Amino acid sequence: MTDFYQSYKNAIDRFIGQALQEDIEAGDHSSNACFNDATVREAVLKVKNDCVIAGIELAEKIFHHYDVAVEMETLVKEGDLLQSEAFAFRVKGRAKSLLPTERLVLNCMQRMSGIATLSRRLSEKIQHTDCKILDTRKTTPGFRYPEKWAVSIGGGYNHRMGLFDAIMIKDNHIDFCGGVKPALIKTKAYLDQNQYDIPVIVEVRNDQEITQVMDFPWVKRILLDNMTPKILAEKIEKINGKFETEASGNITEDTLLSYAETGVNYVSMGAITYGAIPIDLSLKAV
Repeated sequence: MTDFYQSYKNAIDRFIGQALQEDIEAGDHSSNACFNDATVREAVLKVKNDCVIAGIELAEKIFHHYDVAVEMETLVKEGDLLQSEAFAFRVKGRAKSLLPTERLVLNCMQRMSGIATLSRRLSEKIQHTDCKILDTRKTTPGFRYPEKWAVSIGGGYNHRMGLFDAIMIKDNHIDFCGGVKPALIKTKAYLDQNQYDIPVIVEVRNDQEITQVMDFPWVKRILLDNMTPKILAEKIEKINGKFETEASGNITEDTLLSYAETGVNYVSMGAITYGAIPIDLSLKAV
């Protein structure tokens, strides 16, 4: 697993700042009413459901963004499989620093641990194949980076992060341009004119579109959308390893294996982020 935070540091730091601002605004009146600046307390992060734990590093970044003096001792590693009642970390600092950040830490880690747990379960279902599970852009606005971070912690893989780091020519691009060929001719001209070296993925719906894409060998991947496993296998045979292949569209946990066993390189699933059930966690005073 790459160092996700270092790769997307600016975006994650921006998220933390905006999330704290949203919650605190002019100040945490509850904490200010109960404690003075010298009150120091400790707490532990308790896991209340079996899960793949995710978001420990993000939690530390949140605490330190608010107060660099907060001390955090990690008790497990990111991505560890934990049982209910386990403790993930211990934190010590001013009560007026721990309490304003508590809810954001829990919100992030509950959601991230749910995504990581689902990602691990899906990845293990197809581990005997060469297929990899990808997330999508079907993410929560403002919370995309933690969600995709959680996918990678759980053993899945990240698709493009946004519209800025890859080109995906989808059905509407093709139809608005009048077909696959004119869309790709324009795309190649755009890449050359701007000297961009970014991957191009093309969504196809039928044999004719596959044939047209194959006339453009610089395309990185062909995305086969909304096909049954049987039809998908036929299209992969037609492509014959000349391009990476990806399957998407209404693929569920129950049907995932049948798609992965077609020989497709990637399966993208929006449900890996929007369909994950959050894990119950709590930050308990000690």
